[in-house]
Amino acid sequence: QVQLVESGGGLVQAGGSLRLSCAASGGTFSMYDMGWFRQAPGKEREFVAVINWSGGSTYYADFVKGRFTISRVNAKNTVYLQMNSLKPEDTAVYYCARQSNKASFTSRSLHEYDYWGQGTQVTVSS
Repeated sequence: QVQLVESGGGLVQAGGSLRLSCAASGGTFSMYDMGWFRQAPGKEREFVAVINWSGGSTYYADFVKGRFTISRVNAKNTVYLQMNSLKPEDTAVYYCARQSNKASFTSRSLHEYDYWGQGTQVTVSS
């Protein structure tokens, strides 16, 4: 059974930085593309970023380009999301997810991801 566990969330002031981690277990981590999503209160869960199995390709939502960086270390079964220049509108629960093998790499659909973590709260104060 695949398990994904996020960590690294917290409270930060606008303009600050956080690094989220997602540790995977129970599967062949290095064979799958991995993504980050977020869900703000009262809003739908939305795509943030995805990284391919080797770490050689990444794709971002427009609203995080230039501020967030997704990366991975396959030897540690971990994917990261470095978040810089945080804004109050980045406040949300952040989830990592494993992309299905049949999915298109740049798909932003939740339905293209088959395993999810429990989420980690990120709060950005103004």
